[in-house]
Amino acid sequence: MTDEPVVPRVASGHPHLPPGRSIARMDQSTALSSVQMDARSLIHRNSDAKAGVEAFRELRTRLLTMATGNFVTLIASVSRGSGGSFVARNLAAAMAFDESKSALLIDCDLRHPSQHLTLQIEPVHGGLIDLLEAEQAQISDALYPTGVPRLRVLPAGKTREIGAEYFSSVRMRLLIDSLRSRYPDRYIFLDGPPVRGAPDARILAELADIVVLVAGYGRDTPASIAQAAANFDPGKFAGVVFNEGV
Repeated sequence: MTDEPVVPRVASGHPHLPPGRSIARMDQSTALSSVQMDARSLIHRNSDAKAGVEAFRELRTRLLTMATGNFVTLIASVSRGSGGSFVARNLAAAMAFDESKSALLIDCDLRHPSQHLTLQIEPVHGGLIDLLEAEQAQISDALYPTGVPRLRVLPAGKTREIGAEYFSSVRMRLLIDSLRSRYPDRYIFLDGPPVRGAPDARILAELADIVVLVAGYGRDTPASIAQAAANFDPGKFAGVVFNEGV
């Protein structure tokens, strides 16, 4: 998947802890420099690509108007190579810009996981698959700091050819509920697999409150975009992000 910096364009701890206290627990001692952020294809306030930063802020604002409280957002691309992982990563980073909010990025592309590679994280304690398969796995061990304040990532862990059986499981639903309810200021972003070729994205959409579809500008046809969008509940559908860097 191409993760070149692009300008996206939009078409169409504890549940009783106050937000301030839960955010304080997510402070990181070592923040990435601007150069390191660029190397990881992450937006940041000092980026030269100001238009891209503002586009993600605009998309973040749009999502915040669609749901109350914290929410779960699925980002799925029309086809592989459309840039869905790039959009998911930076939408989560944009949410973490707000010092009153935190973000968790979950890599749900089990066939071709990429977030740990791009973010240069070694998932020594496993990831999503390990939490779903191992009875004794600890959630806290699988949440890795990214070097971006208030942003953590849950990598996919082991690769799997078929994700539908995992995403439709009771354990997956309980995991998402647990991750969401522990901190009232945590916003979860699911980096889903492409819509074309497998039912995984459609199943993940059932766990999400909002769905964002990513299309490769000049790559995915209007017909393929419409076909992909038809997989999702119109009430959850936020729109299409056209990734111009593919």
